[in-house]
Amino acid sequence: MKEREGSGMRGALAPVVLVLALAAQLAAVPARGALFDDEEARRRVESLRARVDQLELALQDRMRALEDTVKSQGLVDLLRDIEQIKGDIAKLRGQNEVLSYELEQASKRQRDLYLDLDGRLRKLESAGGAPAAGGQGGPPPAAENTSPLPGGPAAPPGNARPPVVSAPDVAGEQRAYDAALDQFKSGNYPAAVTSFQSFARANPKSALAPSALYWAGNAQYAMKDYRAAIATQRQLIATYPDSQKVPDALLNIASSYSEMRDNSGARRALEEIVAKYPGTEAAGKARQRLAGR
Repeated sequence: MKEREGSGMRGALAPVVLVLALAAQLAAVPARGALFDDEEARRRVESLRARVDQLELALQDRMRALEDTVKSQGLVDLLRDIEQIKGDIAKLRGQNEVLSYELEQASKRQRDLYLDLDGRLRKLESAGGAPAAGGQGGPPPAAENTSPLPGGPAAPPGNARPPVVSAPDVAGEQRAYDAALDQFKSGNYPAAVTSFQSFARANPKSALAPSALYWAGNAQYAMKDYRAAIATQRQLIATYPDSQKVPDALLNIASSYSEMRDNSGARRALEEIVAKYPGTEAAGKARQRLAGR
């Protein structure tokens, strides 16, 4: 900018030097007047005056143009505005870093809350569905039904033994599920997705299978693979429609649609939660999101 202003000023001063030179020539004319006749001297003086007038006009035009340029650009104000903008950008960057940190902490707290809630639900499901050890505390078996499994067919009469049905390895399922959950907690989302999906395929009848699919979808969401997250949560809903995880799965689907900028898809998922599961915590969150749209 300074170089442009310097060159502009030099260009504006060049006509001044020329004017001074012409003025010097005019001053010298009377001294050399004896060398020319009156008519010749008059023509030269008039010619020099005309050139001086032209140069003065050109100089005035150049000066006015230069002043107009400086005024129109407002160079001093422009520099001040640039410095102010730089300061505002620095403040915005600081605020963005703070907000990013707070968002990360909020996401971590929400994930921990879900994990805690999932653990409590699994304990309740285990307490409600597992038979008491040694038959203590359970209802007495019906006299007409000697099946080893509750609600199973009666044992055949005589000495014939009922078919042996192997009980599921609940402890082994729990270990496999907890291992996948530990991968999710540590942030190893690709491994968590693989482990949870493998668990759901290997143990489709397990009470933990819906939770495995749910956390697999959450891990895919954390990886920003939103289409895969939606597909996994839809698989949960279709395979286990009575699971308590279904409202939360729909909420995760709505979040995935929002991240994909598919507002209509997100709204449909939120409205489905409110319509089908109005008394759940997920429905309360869905209402808040719908109110904010």
